[in-house]
Amino acid sequence: MDRFLLMHCFARAVETGSFSAVARELGTGQPNVSRHIASLEQHLGTRLLHRSTRKLTLTPEGERYYNEARRVLDAVTEAESNARGEDRPSGLLRIACPTALGRTHLLPRIKTLLRRYPEMDLDLQIGDRFIDLVEEGVDLAIRIGMLKDSALKARRIGTAERVCVASAGYLAEHPAPRVPEDLLQHDCILYTLLASGSTWAFRDSEVTVNGRFRVNSPDGVQRVVLDGLGIAYAPVWLFEEALLDGRLQAVLLDHLGPSAPIHIVYPAKRLLPRRASVFMDFIAEAFGGDPALNEGALARLLRAAPRA
Repeated sequence: MDRFLLMHCFARAVETGSFSAVARELGTGQPNVSRHIASLEQHLGTRLLHRSTRKLTLTPEGERYYNEARRVLDAVTEAESNARGEDRPSGLLRIACPTALGRTHLLPRIKTLLRRYPEMDLDLQIGDRFIDLVEEGVDLAIRIGMLKDSALKARRIGTAERVCVASAGYLAEHPAPRVPEDLLQHDCILYTLLASGSTWAFRDSEVTVNGRFRVNSPDGVQRVVLDGLGIAYAPVWLFEEALLDGRLQAVLLDHLGPSAPIHIVYPAKRLLPRRASVFMDFIAEAFGGDPALNEGALARLLRAAPRA
């Protein structure tokens, strides 16, 4: 009996929620995965999973065993990585990153990273939906904002300042807001995946805004604010070029809310493989040297922008 294989099948079944997904990963049939996990349960003398046509559910014994098994599997991965040499991280690293940050600041740095570590592969998932790292088998995720999940460890890598903007054309037809409450008289562009919904947080108040256009993509927010459809509120880097060339103007500068931290997060109960550690070090250094991702980004940008 290859207990390591059985343990791996069980752990990935928990994380993917599917015997079929594990079978695809291993290049085998779903009945084989089912037999492996049944053999593990027989060896341990306890049921680890409740199976139904819709989902897999851990038993209390299964939950305890999963936590221990995951530590063992991560330790083996780390040992193998160390045996290959610390300067040569290898294998596949799965990363999740928000759309706007990934497009503007992560993707341009991937070429340098892969050249530096030629034996490392990346699976980058760019999107703004919430990712469950354990369930979806993701090693690291970059997240913006305060963290609430105590099952994750985090390393801070930057700061996101936010700014309210509108096009010159929109402001020519609508008086610029002077206080956040003035936004109630404006068309505001709503990003539907924002954690606070349609409530925008400012220094001393929160305002639930309204608008005729909603979109689930930061690129969509950027496009329609440039087209003069209304006022947007988003991270500075989304509007950097348009503020610099004068296509957009910042408003409510005396009322903007506090900055949001940018973290890399990973499951607290898992050991980090070498490839994850070098990725975090690389990105922390790159983001730390990027003025757009640190305190004072907006002030530096506005000094360089043309006067309205």
